[in-house]
Amino acid sequence: MRAEAINRVRLVFTLFDANGNGYLDADDFELMADNVNEAARGSDAAAKDAMRTAFRGYWATLVAELDTDGDGKVSFDEFRGCVLSPERFDTALEGFAESLAALGAPEGDGLVTRPVFMALMRAIGFAPANIGALFDAFGPSEDDRIEAATWAEGIKEYYAPDKAGIPGDHLVEASAA
Repeated sequence: MRAEAINRVRLVFTLFDANGNGYLDADDFELMADNVNEAARGSDAAAKDAMRTAFRGYWATLVAELDTDGDGKVSFDEFRGCVLSPERFDTALEGFAESLAALGAPEGDGLVTRPVFMALMRAIGFAPANIGALFDAFGPSEDDRIEAATWAEGIKEYYAPDKAGIPGDHLVEASAA
């Protein structure tokens, strides 16, 4: 498992821990779904429902895989062990990545504009400079759009335990500065 992957996951854990108690719980994922859906002003109800379902699926996978004592909380060490294990997390990650990317393409053309990308990623909690660097790493078109499929693949790659030097590393690099 690469240090870069652990750093990426540590950042996501911190952002998802919406109440700052050092653990993830169901309320964190509901709050995150609310924040992201609120930022998706141009998206329809079906896309927002799919995003909420994906956040709930993400949480359901974590709690099913990791909450052995039934307290409804997941620590960072538990989180890292699950999300960096593709065999345990790929199904939830697939749904999350596809739903978030689709939410970013409300026109239905499979393209995500920079402002929509920025709004959704800020709603998750990433820093604007990091988000801009990530968008640029995805190779936007002349009219400053990226393909939703590229973003979805980037989300999946972010959780790959053996990857380094990927676009998602921009989310961590700038936050440390």
